[in-house]
Amino acid sequence: MWRNTQTELVKIFAKPRSYIGFVAIAIIVSLIHVAMYVDGLNYISFITGPLESAFNIEGKILNGNLVCFIILQTLIIQIPLLVALVTGDLISGEAAMGTIRLLMTRPLSRTSVLFSKFFAGAVYVFILLVWLALVSLGIGLLIFGPGDLIVLKSETITIIPAEDTLWRFFAGLGIAFISLLVVASFSLLLSCFSENSIGPIISTMAVIILFTIVGSMDIPLFEKIKPFLFTTHMVIWRNMFDQELDYSLIYNSIMMLFGHIILFLFIAWYSFRKKDILS
Repeated sequence: MWRNTQTELVKIFAKPRSYIGFVAIAIIVSLIHVAMYVDGLNYISFITGPLESAFNIEGKILNGNLVCFIILQTLIIQIPLLVALVTGDLISGEAAMGTIRLLMTRPLSRTSVLFSKFFAGAVYVFILLVWLALVSLGIGLLIFGPGDLIVLKSETITIIPAEDTLWRFFAGLGIAFISLLVVASFSLLLSCFSENSIGPIISTMAVIILFTIVGSMDIPLFEKIKPFLFTTHMVIWRNMFDQELDYSLIYNSIMMLFGHIILFLFIAWYSFRKKDILS
């Protein structure tokens, strides 16, 4: 299976669309870096203005940690699309080109083929997040330097010491990796039912947008549904930047994300085993 996973990785990186995510992240992050470098102090003053009237804020507020946090908040909506662009094509792309029949002639079970594609997609997601960490946190620290991280929420303000931020970013990116694996497994599932790549990609984003809207509305019926939506738990990475971490909440959300991954992969496996590749 590992050799077949390597083959699937070659297929992924042979397609031009696989590099859209890297280019998009580089452009967006670069624009934010330039904007913060040119006018970041005014932007920060606009946010912290009400606090400065009541408290004496000292130190370097505009730093690489704050810029990285702003970038992660900005890209949280775009990255699932970048993942779906690739993983939504893993099965349907083969069906559209007619190569799925040739693939099935190899001495591999359908289970091995499916999970090789998923593992290859997982490696792609990991590389994409490593790239995000390098261009956002790495370059951000080089340009703006280290410093304490001020996290503003609707009702609270959290100040995290500079020496306490790095592991939080890595933990947050780790949770984001699990969240994006949910997107990858879901788009792979939809890919098993489609003969073209557009359907799974658009459907994945449509479901994410729908779930996000449902999760943001304070309606009693929706409040009962929210805990079962994977989008509710995809944003749990933000909780890594609370002053006191709610480990129980974080653990439960991670388990829910893994549960969705297992569910989506099981349905994908069941449907792919019965998929008609001759018609």
